[in-house]
Amino acid sequence: MKNNTVFVLLAGGKSERMGIAKGLLKYNDSFWILEQLHRISKTTISKVYIGLGFNFEDYFKAIPWLEKAVTNFVNYKNLQIKVCVNSSPEFGTFSTLQTVLKQLNKASNILLNHIDIPILNSIELTKILETENTVVIPSFNTKKGHPVKLSAEFCQSLKTIPVKNENARLDFQIKKLSSANISIIEVNDSVILYNLNTQKEWISFLENAKFN
Repeated sequence: MKNNTVFVLLAGGKSERMGIAKGLLKYNDSFWILEQLHRISKTTISKVYIGLGFNFEDYFKAIPWLEKAVTNFVNYKNLQIKVCVNSSPEFGTFSTLQTVLKQLNKASNILLNHIDIPILNSIELTKILETENTVVIPSFNTKKGHPVKLSAEFCQSLKTIPVKNENARLDFQIKKLSSANISIIEVNDSVILYNLNTQKEWISFLENAKFN
Protein backbone atom coordinates (compact mmCIF):
# COMPACT_ATOMS: atom_id res chain seq x y z
CA MET A 1 0.00 0.00 0.00
CA LYS A 2 1.33 3.46 -0.91
CA ASN A 3 1.29 6.38 1.48
CA ASN A 4 1.46 10.18 1.38
CA THR A 5 5.07 10.28 2.60
CA VAL A 6 7.82 11.02 0.11
CA PHE A 7 11.49 10.26 0.64
CA VAL A 8 13.99 13.13 0.62
CA LEU A 9 17.67 12.25 0.25
CA LEU A 10 20.13 15.09 0.82
CA ALA A 11 23.44 14.81 -1.04
CA GLY A 12 24.48 18.41 -1.58
CA GLY A 13 27.63 18.69 0.53
CA LYS A 14 31.24 19.09 -0.63
CA SER A 15 32.38 15.70 0.73
CA GLU A 16 35.82 17.20 1.32
CA ARG A 17 36.86 14.70 3.98
CA MET A 18 35.71 11.77 1.85
CA GLY A 19 37.49 13.07 -1.25
CA ILE A 20 34.62 12.05 -3.53
CA ALA A 21 30.89 12.73 -3.66
CA LYS A 22 29.57 10.29 -1.06
CA GLY A 23 26.75 9.06 -3.26
CA LEU A 24 29.27 8.00 -5.89
CA LEU A 25 31.22 5.70 -3.59
CA LYS A 26 31.24 2.17 -4.98
CA TYR A 27 28.99 -0.33 -3.24
CA ASN A 28 28.48 -3.87 -4.55
CA ASP A 29 29.50 -2.92 -8.12
CA SER A 30 27.12 0.02 -8.04
CA PHE A 31 26.98 3.50 -6.50
CA TRP A 32 26.06 4.20 -2.90
CA ILE A 33 23.26 6.57 -3.89
CA LEU A 34 21.66 3.79 -5.94
CA GLU A 35 21.96 1.41 -2.99
CA GLN A 36 20.14 3.94 -0.83
CA LEU A 37 17.35 4.14 -3.42
CA HIS A 38 17.23 0.35 -3.61
CA ARG A 39 16.64 0.18 0.13
CA ILE A 40 13.84 2.73 -0.05
CA SER A 41 12.24 0.77 -2.91
CA LYS A 42 11.50 -2.01 -0.40
CA THR A 43 9.10 0.25 1.51
CA THR A 44 5.66 1.64 0.66
CA ILE A 45 7.22 4.90 -0.53
CA SER A 46 6.79 5.57 -4.24
CA LYS A 47 8.16 9.08 -4.72
CA VAL A 48 11.70 10.33 -4.03
CA TYR A 49 13.32 13.76 -4.13
CA ILE A 50 17.12 14.00 -4.22
CA GLY A 51 18.80 17.24 -3.19
CA LEU A 52 22.14 17.83 -4.90
CA GLY A 53 24.55 20.74 -4.57
CA PHE A 54 28.32 21.06 -4.85
CA ASN A 55 28.98 17.87 -6.81
CA PHE A 56 25.87 17.74 -8.99
CA GLU A 57 27.88 17.59 -12.23
CA ASP A 58 29.79 14.54 -10.96
CA TYR A 59 26.49 12.81 -10.22
CA PHE A 60 25.14 13.63 -13.68
CA LYS A 61 28.28 12.31 -15.37
CA ALA A 62 28.28 9.05 -13.40
CA ILE A 63 24.51 8.46 -13.52
CA PRO A 64 23.11 10.30 -16.58
CA TRP A 65 19.45 9.71 -15.78
CA LEU A 66 19.81 11.88 -12.66
CA GLU A 67 20.20 14.91 -14.91
CA LYS A 68 16.98 13.98 -16.73
CA ALA A 69 15.27 13.83 -13.34
CA VAL A 70 15.85 17.56 -12.86
CA THR A 71 13.10 18.38 -15.34
CA ASN A 72 10.91 15.26 -15.16
CA PHE A 73 10.30 12.40 -12.78
CA VAL A 74 12.32 9.32 -13.72
CA ASN A 75 11.32 5.77 -12.84
CA TYR A 76 13.93 3.71 -11.00
CA LYS A 77 13.08 0.47 -9.22
CA ASN A 78 9.40 1.46 -9.21
CA LEU A 79 10.25 4.79 -7.58
CA GLN A 80 9.38 8.12 -9.18
CA ILE A 81 12.52 10.20 -8.69
CA LYS A 82 12.99 13.96 -8.97
CA VAL A 83 16.34 15.75 -8.58
CA CYS A 84 16.55 19.25 -7.12
CA VAL A 85 19.83 21.15 -7.50
CA ASN A 86 20.64 23.70 -4.80
CA SER A 87 22.14 26.74 -6.52
CA SER A 88 23.53 28.01 -3.19
CA PRO A 89 24.96 24.94 -1.44
CA GLU A 90 27.44 27.11 0.43
CA PHE A 91 24.58 27.94 2.82
CA GLY A 92 24.59 24.35 4.02
CA THR A 93 22.30 21.37 4.38
CA PHE A 94 19.27 23.40 5.39
CA SER A 95 19.41 25.34 2.13
CA THR A 96 19.41 22.06 0.18
CA LEU A 97 16.44 20.87 2.23
CA GLN A 98 14.58 24.10 1.45
CA THR A 99 15.37 23.68 -2.26
CA VAL A 100 13.64 20.31 -2.16
CA LEU A 101 10.71 21.44 -0.01
CA LYS A 102 9.83 24.13 -2.54
CA GLN A 103 9.20 21.37 -5.09
CA LEU A 104 6.91 19.29 -2.89
CA ASN A 105 3.17 19.00 -2.78
CA LYS A 106 1.95 20.92 0.29
CA ALA A 107 0.15 17.81 1.54
CA SER A 108 3.23 15.58 1.53
CA ASN A 109 4.91 14.33 4.66
CA ILE A 110 8.61 13.59 4.17
CA LEU A 111 11.01 10.94 5.34
CA LEU A 112 14.37 12.70 5.45
CA ASN A 113 17.80 11.11 5.27
CA HIS A 114 21.35 12.18 4.45
CA ILE A 115 23.52 10.39 1.90
CA ASP A 116 26.12 9.51 4.55
CA ILE A 117 23.62 7.66 6.76
CA PRO A 118 22.66 4.14 5.59
CA ILE A 119 18.93 3.56 5.21
CA LEU A 120 17.36 1.70 8.12
CA ASN A 121 16.04 -1.81 7.46
CA SER A 122 12.57 -1.82 5.91
CA ILE A 123 10.82 -3.47 8.88
CA GLU A 124 11.84 -0.79 11.36
CA LEU A 125 11.51 1.91 8.73
CA THR A 126 7.85 0.96 8.47
CA LYS A 127 7.40 1.77 12.17
CA ILE A 128 8.52 5.33 11.46
CA LEU A 129 6.36 5.66 8.36
CA GLU A 130 3.25 4.45 10.18
CA THR A 131 3.67 6.81 13.15
CA GLU A 132 1.70 10.04 12.88
CA ASN A 133 3.10 13.17 14.51
CA THR A 134 4.76 16.46 13.62
CA VAL A 135 8.19 14.85 13.89
CA VAL A 136 9.08 11.17 14.22
CA ILE A 137 12.66 10.27 15.19
CA PRO A 138 14.30 6.84 15.49
CA SER A 139 16.44 6.09 18.54
CA PHE A 140 19.05 3.42 19.21
CA ASN A 141 20.20 2.94 22.82
CA THR A 142 18.65 6.33 23.70
CA LYS A 143 20.60 8.10 20.92
CA LYS A 144 18.51 9.80 18.23
CA GLY A 145 19.31 9.37 14.56
CA HIS A 146 17.95 9.33 11.01
CA PRO A 147 15.82 9.09 8.97
CA VAL A 148 13.30 11.48 10.49
CA LYS A 149 9.71 11.86 9.39
CA LEU A 150 8.35 15.40 9.14
CA SER A 151 4.70 16.37 8.73
CA ALA A 152 3.56 18.38 5.74
CA GLU A 153 2.60 21.32 7.96
CA PHE A 154 6.01 21.38 9.64
CA CYS A 155 7.72 21.24 6.23
CA GLN A 156 5.76 24.27 5.11
CA SER A 157 7.00 26.23 8.13
CA LEU A 158 10.62 25.32 7.32
CA LYS A 159 10.33 26.93 3.89
CA THR A 160 9.71 30.38 5.40
CA ILE A 161 12.96 30.59 7.41
CA PRO A 162 15.59 32.85 5.79
CA VAL A 163 18.54 30.67 4.86
CA LYS A 164 21.01 33.13 6.42
CA ASN A 165 19.12 33.14 9.73
CA GLU A 166 21.01 31.63 12.67
CA ASN A 167 18.00 29.37 13.27
CA ALA A 168 18.12 27.92 9.75
CA ARG A 169 18.84 24.44 11.03
CA LEU A 170 16.47 21.51 11.26
CA ASP A 171 17.62 20.47 14.74
CA PHE A 172 16.97 23.98 16.05
CA GLN A 173 13.45 23.96 14.61
CA ILE A 174 12.67 20.55 16.08
CA LYS A 175 13.83 21.68 19.53
CA LYS A 176 11.25 24.46 19.43
CA LEU A 177 8.42 21.91 19.27
CA SER A 178 6.47 20.63 22.24
CA SER A 179 7.43 17.12 23.33
CA ALA A 180 3.87 16.08 22.47
CA ASN A 181 4.62 16.84 18.82
CA ILE A 182 7.64 14.54 18.71
CA SER A 183 7.48 10.75 18.65
CA ILE A 184 10.60 8.72 19.44
CA ILE A 185 10.70 5.24 17.89
CA GLU A 186 13.11 2.75 19.42
CA VAL A 187 14.89 0.64 16.79
CA ASN A 188 17.40 -2.21 16.94
CA ASP A 189 19.63 -1.04 14.10
CA SER A 190 22.60 1.20 14.91
CA VAL A 191 22.93 2.45 11.31
CA ILE A 192 20.66 5.36 12.24
CA LEU A 193 23.64 6.81 14.12
CA TYR A 194 26.23 6.39 11.36
CA ASN A 195 27.93 9.38 9.79
CA LEU A 196 30.13 8.22 6.91
CA ASN A 197 32.33 11.25 6.40
CA THR A 198 35.79 9.78 5.79
CA GLN A 199 37.39 6.95 3.82
CA LYS A 200 38.25 5.24 7.12
CA GLU A 201 34.60 5.31 8.23
CA TRP A 202 33.47 4.09 4.82
CA ILE A 203 35.91 1.15 4.80
CA SER A 204 34.84 0.19 8.32
CA PHE A 205 31.20 0.27 7.22
CA LEU A 206 31.93 -1.96 4.23
CA GLU A 207 33.78 -4.45 6.42
CA ASN A 208 30.88 -4.63 8.88
CA ALA A 209 28.38 -4.94 6.01
CA LYS A 210 30.08 -8.16 4.88
CA PHE A 211 29.11 -9.83 8.12
CA ASN A 212 25.55 -8.50 8.42
